[in-house]
Amino acid sequence: MFPRFVLPALLFVLTAVLTLPVLAVMLSWLTLDGMSLPILQEMLRTVLPEYALTSLLLCLAVAAGVALVGVATACAVTLFEFPGRRIFAWALLLPLAMPAYVVAYAYTDFLQYAGPLQSWLRAAFGLQGRLLPEIRSLGGAVLIFTVTLYPYVYLLARTALSERAVHLMEAARLLGAPLRRRIGEVALPLARPAVAAGVALALMETLADFGVSSYFGIQTFTAGIYKAWLAMDNRLAAAQLATALLLVVAVLLRIEHQAQKRMRFAGSRGAGAGAADAAPTPLQGVRAALAWAVCALPIALGFILPVLFMLRPLVAGWGELPWRQFVGWSINSVGLAGLSAALATAVALGLSLALRLRPHLLTRAAAQLASLGYAVPGAVIVVGLLLPVGWLQATAPQTAVGYWVTATVLGIVWAYLVRFTAVALQSVQSGYSRIPVSFDDSARMLGVTGAALLAKVHWPLLQRSVGVAALLVFVDVMKELPATLVLRPFNSDTLAVVTYQLARDERLGEAALPALTLVLVGLLPVLLLGRTLRTK
Repeated sequence: MFPRFVLPALLFVLTAVLTLPVLAVMLSWLTLDGMSLPILQEMLRTVLPEYALTSLLLCLAVAAGVALVGVATACAVTLFEFPGRRIFAWALLLPLAMPAYVVAYAYTDFLQYAGPLQSWLRAAFGLQGRLLPEIRSLGGAVLIFTVTLYPYVYLLARTALSERAVHLMEAARLLGAPLRRRIGEVALPLARPAVAAGVALALMETLADFGVSSYFGIQTFTAGIYKAWLAMDNRLAAAQLATALLLVVAVLLRIEHQAQKRMRFAGSRGAGAGAADAAPTPLQGVRAALAWAVCALPIALGFILPVLFMLRPLVAGWGELPWRQFVGWSINSVGLAGLSAALATAVALGLSLALRLRPHLLTRAAAQLASLGYAVPGAVIVVGLLLPVGWLQATAPQTAVGYWVTATVLGIVWAYLVRFTAVALQSVQSGYSRIPVSFDDSARMLGVTGAALLAKVHWPLLQRSVGVAALLVFVDVMKELPATLVLRPFNSDTLAVVTYQLARDERLGEAALPALTLVLVGLLPVLLLGRTLRTK
């Protein structure tokens, strides 16, 4: 068994490392003085109302959009039988492979004033001027986030509906309730906690986004944080904006946790074996066509069309693509993603083992604090990492902390661990939940304890879960933009950063190659998730 003092010390160090960025942002208010107060007052008078209003309108519209699309598709594939239902059941997850900023670049290239669609319409019908609304707008951002984030609602709502809704709708049908009433009074109330959890997750991703808001010129909190830090060189203003964003995310995280609790309560009572025996309601004719369209439209808007839009400039400029540079970008991305995935998985495995061996208050608190990072936007993590560096540089100019955090991979990998350790932790804990505690008791009776218990008993049973954890972190790091954009070492651009920079410079043909590479990488966990859903 581990020495009594080693485990608490390791847990304290891990927790401190993973929570320092959030603590630094919150402690920044302690530096508020006579010089800082006028800056805060000016922000309250000028930029903060616009940031708050824009973020609020964006969140309200995205919440309505993902709820509508997610619930409609979940109801279609769970409650009804129609041609193509089994294909749609996993294909509706495909937009999860698309980074939102890649979809934004694809639609902008195709729909802008000089794009192929408007150019063809003007040439074909003799028209002049702008023929379509500007995609780079708040409405365009709502469309982008809706078609890329609805799978959060779809996945949770589908799980909730499949547990009880089909069985109860069959009972309601036998009692004479019409289809509309069965959906409105039976299915949708059962899915309400799942919808709330999915919407909260989608809104956290919306608030954390930087690529879409920056490219579309939308003044959200995340764009304001980067503008305050990089353009205005005002770290206090960036920290205060980060605090406001962190408070909003904390509220969403609370809503998501409460909804998850209600989902477990609803799902634990009496789903019964009969739910599996009740068949979905068959649809024919117009109703079947409507269900098919409800499922096909989000897939087309969120995956098929963006891929086709990016393939057009890629094929057209194939001979001029920077293949040599692309190899370097890919090596940087894979190296950072592989290193971060290995470290995050190791940390998750250590925390899960600590929870397994000593499930007391300290280990539970450490695991919960480590899990908070995924809800923290990348912009907040960047500010939280750079603030302590600035304080140390001001108090001790001779220290080399600033160099190690900003000029090496230490800073960016640290940010990745804060952001994505929660992803690995959830997967590893899921694997541990399937290993009976009696295995540990039997091993101890045979003299196997401590590290040997992990190596000889746990590891053979955890290999699949650990592999999934590493894969999820790897893909998330490959797509991560905000933290990578600021903290990457000099001359070490990644695929995500290069995609953003090329698209910002209106070189969308060159941006297509790294963008589609990110999409291919993002397909890996989506295909794995689809396979899991198809396996009973």
